[in-house]
Amino acid sequence: MNAISTQALTSIDIGICTFRRPELRETLISLFALAVPPGTTIRLLVADNDGQPSAKPLVDELRELSPHPITYVHCPRSNISIARNACLAESTGDFLAFIDDDEVASPSWLSELYRKVCETGADAVLGPVRAVYGDDCAQWLRRGDFHSTRPVWVGAFIRTGYTCNVILDMRSPHIAGRRFDLALGQSGGEDTAFFSAMTEAGGRIDFAPDAILEEPVPENRASFGWLLKRRFRSGQTHGRILAGRHQGTARFLQAALASAKLGYCCAASLATAFSPVGRNRFALRAALHAGAVSGLLGVREIRQYGLVEA
Repeated sequence: MNAISTQALTSIDIGICTFRRPELRETLISLFALAVPPGTTIRLLVADNDGQPSAKPLVDELRELSPHPITYVHCPRSNISIARNACLAESTGDFLAFIDDDEVASPSWLSELYRKVCETGADAVLGPVRAVYGDDCAQWLRRGDFHSTRPVWVGAFIRTGYTCNVILDMRSPHIAGRRFDLALGQSGGEDTAFFSAMTEAGGRIDFAPDAILEEPVPENRASFGWLLKRRFRSGQTHGRILAGRHQGTARFLQAALASAKLGYCCAASLATAFSPVGRNRFALRAALHAGAVSGLLGVREIRQYGLVEA
């Protein structure tokens, strides 16, 4: 009998929140090919956020092909926080990883996340999401790589995170009992708020650069307008978080600082007008700061997810 079989195995759940997305098939198939970290077991959790259990037939079909158990959870409707919270509630693992339903995992993805979280003892570990652009994509988008996702460091620390590529230590007191904000479940930013609150409470986030996921960029997202709206919404979430930390004059000063950054980015965008990548990068930063001002002033976040249902 080998050593592993005489010890309790570490359990890892992988949460996939989905809403009417056919790309879920490729996501799940990529997870079937994962290298399983030694001494661990894997279970897949599919949280269907549609009003009807539209993903269930696909999950039932692929269950026969999966080397890992799959748990299907119907958690309507049209609010991504409900789906994320369903994964947290259903998870019985020592760790819970999240992947989006339009991403494809490399075989070593989970092993890299798990190795880093074990090495560092962090409460959460993020990985990079590499955008895959189509042949017809604008060159400035491809050169600027505006759709890929990586963490943002503040000095030597990562203050917030995202759920498109992360592993959580479910045994951590900074994770246990924490939930995603339902009020942000249709605008987005629920992950930013979740991880910001976690690090404020003393939690720690690390980064696994080789835990790579790939995300094809669909035509409807490969535009400046889509990026502008997304950056503005991200800024709104950041402004809302700042507003919760500052009151009265302090909040006014935060709004003034964000306004100054907005002005600088607008000027820099004009100064780099003949460089599409530089111009658009500064313009998107301007949208981020404009959103922060909006959030600080209490303007409600724009809605990005879900459909209006009767």
